[in-house]
Amino acid sequence: MRLNYHHLKYFYAIASHGSIANASAAMHITPQTLSSQLQKLEHQLGYKLFDRVGKKLQLNQMGNVTYNYAKEIFDLGDELINSLQNHSEKFSSKFSIGVTDVIAKVFSFNFLKQIYSMDDNIKLICKETSLDNLLSDLAINKLDAILSDTSLPPHSALKAFSHFVGKSGMSFFAATEKANELIEDFPQSLNGEGFFTAGEGSNQRISVLSWFDQIGVKPKIVGELDDSALTKYFSQAGYGVCCAPTIIEEHVINQFNLKLIGRTDQVMEHYYLISPERKVKHPAVQNLLSESKKLFVTPLN
Repeated sequence: MRLNYHHLKYFYAIASHGSIANASAAMHITPQTLSSQLQKLEHQLGYKLFDRVGKKLQLNQMGNVTYNYAKEIFDLGDELINSLQNHSEKFSSKFSIGVTDVIAKVFSFNFLKQIYSMDDNIKLICKETSLDNLLSDLAINKLDAILSDTSLPPHSALKAFSHFVGKSGMSFFAATEKANELIEDFPQSLNGEGFFTAGEGSNQRISVLSWFDQIGVKPKIVGELDDSALTKYFSQAGYGVCCAPTIIEEHVINQFNLKLIGRTDQVMEHYYLISPERKVKHPAVQNLLSESKKLFVTPLN
């Protein structure tokens, strides 16, 4: 079966403009022609691409998959025209990656910047949200990979691989005066102290609170914050203690003017690169996997 790109272009126009009528007006083609071309594409692919909701057409699951491939195809065509018009002899590619929102920005930056050492013509597209949302995008080809603090859920229907990147223990910080009071008897000194945790449901929050239970320490939880940088600012202002992966310890001390209280390897933050089967050999995925190991040799600053 050979794909008819004219049919695909008409489908893409309908999906982009939200309706056959709008696409018809934009392309100066009759609605009947567009409708006919859409039917031919659906017949060729063997799937309906839209569901009718009231009087509107709405992309279904296969329609979303087709739309994302179509967008990539036509975006690549636009880049070809732009490259030729600018007399460029270099091929420009893109790499789309999702990052779970609990991973520290400084780690994400140091991890992802290696993309540009591979090819300075690459276009990096990065989306940050929850793992569930990112896995949905990975399933419909919106993403090439995901950087996550957890591996692919064991019962996931998604055909993908979880590549282990590295792990890090946890470090605990406070404003200088508060840290000086807590250093000597760490971690028991945290008992009853104000403490900021990561947001509810995050792997880090669950692991840290579980560790506190194991060692019999009961800090006073004064905040649950999704934004890890915000916990550092509150700690800097003297409102409590915060924690972060040891791998970014130097960055936290220098960037937020906090002082280290102590460390533990009994709580570990793990990092995974999740990629679908079709993307395992993607050069950017391979480059990230080979280069990222170096990040765990020395702390990031």
